[in-house]
Amino acid sequence: MVVSNFFGILLVMEVMVFYGLRLGVHGLSMDYYMMNCPIAEFIVRDSVTSALQSDPTLAAGLVRMHFHDCFIQGCDGSVLLDSTKDNTAEKDSPANLSLRGYELVDDIKDELENRCPGVVSCADILAMAARDAVFWVGGPFYQIPNGRKDGRRSRIEDTFNLPAPVLNSTELINLFGKHGFNVQEMVALSGAHTIGVARCSSFKSRLSNFDSTHDTDPSMNSNFARVLSKTCAAGDNAEQPLDPSRNTFDNAYYIALQRQAGVLFSDQSLFTSARTRRIVNAYAMNQVMFAMDFQQAMLKMGLLDVKEGSTGEVRENCRKIN
Repeated sequence: MVVSNFFGILLVMEVMVFYGLRLGVHGLSMDYYMMNCPIAEFIVRDSVTSALQSDPTLAAGLVRMHFHDCFIQGCDGSVLLDSTKDNTAEKDSPANLSLRGYELVDDIKDELENRCPGVVSCADILAMAARDAVFWVGGPFYQIPNGRKDGRRSRIEDTFNLPAPVLNSTELINLFGKHGFNVQEMVALSGAHTIGVARCSSFKSRLSNFDSTHDTDPSMNSNFARVLSKTCAAGDNAEQPLDPSRNTFDNAYYIALQRQAGVLFSDQSLFTSARTRRIVNAYAMNQVMFAMDFQQAMLKMGLLDVKEGSTGEVRENCRKIN
């Protein structure tokens, strides 16, 4: 059953005003598929809903995959491309090995190719699927412009620019700033960790020999450190929810940071730093504020370096270029 959203209807009006329902935003438009594939949105939404009813944890995977796509070469579906004998693709980077949702994107693409061949890009499918996943877990409903073209480049070396779990708040601010995000937008996008899990390999460095003066990360609550240690006792692939409500979009992630119970060092650094702490406190106090800022930051991210015209294509198969 789709998770109800008490503030969704109110927020969609604000988003529409924010973007003015404009056509041609970075070559995209809100009704891009109106004439040539009007059922595109419905096919994506129904497919995502069905998949999440079977596996709610996939919501975090879809959002994370969209983020990892847009942060490398822009929102062009490059993360979906398979490696070839001559090239190791983004998806085979250590930073992307835990990504999930490829098969769902394939299924959606197959259905759209049957209904509207050669029309809907893989990049748009991924953007729509992430949006629908956010709403399904209780997040804000928002419309996105479509018309992204699929890129032809996907190289493992490009993924070195993805945010690592060991970065501090200053490093995160600088990295997100290179993509045009301000400090508040970075903290809002980090709130995507309100859903999903992290593997022990991403946070075990906080639990022993942290630095020359501390065995464990001093920014972490000692009781929570014991929780993480117990998780890691099961091995590097053991999973820890990123906040207490792993499959629900809420502000529990920020409340956890206030309690020094952020799973990743990069997460907890948002509260440790005075520059970002006030934003964390604001979102911990006001869930609607977080949802509003998150949706606008996601809309902005979906416009990163989009491909237009001959700079991209509409792939027939999301795993390989035409």
